[in-house]
Amino acid sequence: MKKSKWGILFVSPYIVVYLIFTALPIGISLYKSLFVNYWKGLEEVGPFFSGLKNYSMLLSDGHLYTYMSNTAIMWILGFVPQLLLSVTLAAWFSDHRLGLKGIRFFKTVIYFPNLIIAASFASLFFSFLSNSGPVNTFLVDIGIFDKPFCFFSETWSTRSIVAFMNCTMWFGNTTLLLLAGMLGIDASLREAAEVDGANAWQIFTKITLPLIRPILLYVMITSLIGGIQMFDVPHILTRGTGDPNRSTMTLLMYLNKHMFSKNYGVSGALSIILFLVTAALSLIVFSVNAGTKKREAIQ
Repeated sequence: MKKSKWGILFVSPYIVVYLIFTALPIGISLYKSLFVNYWKGLEEVGPFFSGLKNYSMLLSDGHLYTYMSNTAIMWILGFVPQLLLSVTLAAWFSDHRLGLKGIRFFKTVIYFPNLIIAASFASLFFSFLSNSGPVNTFLVDIGIFDKPFCFFSETWSTRSIVAFMNCTMWFGNTTLLLLAGMLGIDASLREAAEVDGANAWQIFTKITLPLIRPILLYVMITSLIGGIQMFDVPHILTRGTGDPNRSTMTLLMYLNKHMFSKNYGVSGALSIILFLVTAALSLIVFSVNAGTKKREAIQ
């Protein structure tokens, strides 16, 4: 106990920050989710205790599931290419047999988009893809289109743009994480596999992927959390409307609308639902990973 007090002292700043900026807001959100308040003209009415009424209203509202599917679709469209691109780049950069030059330069370049604020990135794409922007001007000049194409008036084009932007912003960070894991693999394992006659694909699937599974799991969980919290890119591109036809309205944009109207009870209930959904999906990913490891151990 005399020694453990120093450990408690060293971690106490983190505990204090966690309690103030994480645990306390969660507790306040949970408390406010049990009340209802609304506007009657210019006068705010409430809050009144309503129990689980806000939760039942949200769960019975079809908009919640629509916006949840929008969020999932745009996350999958962005995450799958991001993961494939990051794994490919990390495998290339970590393979010394290729003799690639300027790896440090490319590491820096691919990480640059991650340093740009999402709001600036979204504004840049919005100006590029507008009806009078350079992309439409180029496509019309070379004869692909007769008139400017409205990228933000079609459901799948808008979703694809949001997914592409998320992929572009985050693939550099994912690449560096996977690269760090691949560089940490003992080179003697690959050399032994090559001596036994394994080809590059067999080495990658039987040695590299299983050994970087913890980092893949970390990337999956953090990307999942980021996908559920998707807000700034679709919000700026669609000016907060989620158009066309609310097809890009995400869960956090839906929550923000309730916050803007000062309907704090519904906002608190929705934030708790998002917390539970995130926790459930994370547990599913961990369970699938544990089951896979168990099957491999048995084999």
